Amino acid sequence: LRFMNQTLPARASSTMRIRHLLAAAALLLLQACGGGDDDDDKSSTVAKYQTLSGEAPLVIGHRGASGELPEHTLASYERAIARGADYIEPDLVLTQDGVMIARHEPMLGGTTDVATKFPDRKTTKMVDGVSTEDWFATDFTLAEIKTLRARQSRSSRSTAYDGLYDIPTLAEVINLALTEGAKAGRSVGIYPEIKHSTFHADEVRFGANVFEDKLLSTLHAAYGNVASAPVFIQSFEVSNLQYLNTKTNIKLVQLIDADDVKDDGSMSLVAPYHKPYDFVVNNDGRSFADLLTSSGLDFIKTYADAVGPWKPYLVKTVNDGVERTGDSTLTVNDRRVDGSTGVIEMAHQKGLLVHTWTFRDDASGYGFKDPQAEMQYYMSLGIDGVFTDFTATGVAARAGLR
Repeated sequence: LRFMNQTLPARASSTMRIRHLLAAAALLLLQACGGGDDDDDKSSTVAKYQTLSGEAPLVIGHRGASGELPEHTLASYERAIARGADYIEPDLVLTQDGVMIARHEPMLGGTTDVATKFPDRKTTKMVDGVSTEDWFATDFTLAEIKTLRARQSRSSRSTAYDGLYDIPTLAEVINLALTEGAKAGRSVGIYPEIKHSTFHADEVRFGANVFEDKLLSTLHAAYGNVASAPVFIQSFEVSNLQYLNTKTNIKLVQLIDADDVKDDGSMSLVAPYHKPYDFVVNNDGRSFADLLTSSGLDFIKTYADAVGPWKPYLVKTVNDGVERTGDSTLTVNDRRVDGSTGVIEMAHQKGLLVHTWTFRDDASGYGFKDPQAEMQYYMSLGIDGVFTDFTATGVAARAGLR
């Protein structure tokens, strides 16, 4: 990928070398110890955080505490706050009557009991160019949505809480964040994602930027139209973020996706994960990877405050066939960690925050067996925020940096 061989300005090269050496040392320590402990003697001589602001990296409850409870439920968000999340993440889709609800996708089949309650409402729609058969939120009113109950979306996790929780609206999530934050005596932010903007605008015919306008109306009423609001708005598409940039001072985040990671550590870019879907519609030749080059980050800086790449874009890991975790089974955890790709450092030079996803205690630990050690390693590189299904692990990882 282009960004992996990016030539950086001379003024940045020495800083990058220092950061890479610090990160390499941190990796050796973390892989040996599986984490870190407080060390006040060292904190006075080594910079505490390498983030853009110098402040502690954010721990973001990915779909709430989705490693413990069904995702995108008030119970899951509340658990994440109790575990210490700085922000909670509601992915947003629209109902038939235009209400914003928290679901990971417009499709409801994998995360609710819709199939048993509305068996005859299954339909086929085009989602980012892919013909998809499912039950779509846009075919149900909010009243109908409220009869559904959430279920665990990952087969490896407990189903003990299936059927207990309903599907929250964005307004309910905001109220929870404000209420629970007040109880805890701290700010709890929200990190909404606009899911499939083009799908909502064109396929189900809400119209251009209707979704975005609804979101801003709600957020401005709750938090004001200020950059200091404890809110980030994220999207995998670009044109909707550019539109939002003309309408709000709330912080915006360009997400960066991929299909997979190749054995050599480079990214696999297969449709529909190869580029923002509005780029597909507009015949824009740039890929997600192109947006992480120097010129791509300059482009993002014109409309966004942060970039949110999938984590393998930030740390190169290689499948070299060596079993490293001691369990005699070769998995992604055994990949060799080669270090930073330079994206974090380059984004920081351009004034962009970098948030990355997703850290899970039970999956996807590229190059790491210990999830706390994995998050600490990314934090040692200067990542500004991490999305995790297991908030407590993220909080512990951050604490280990002190």
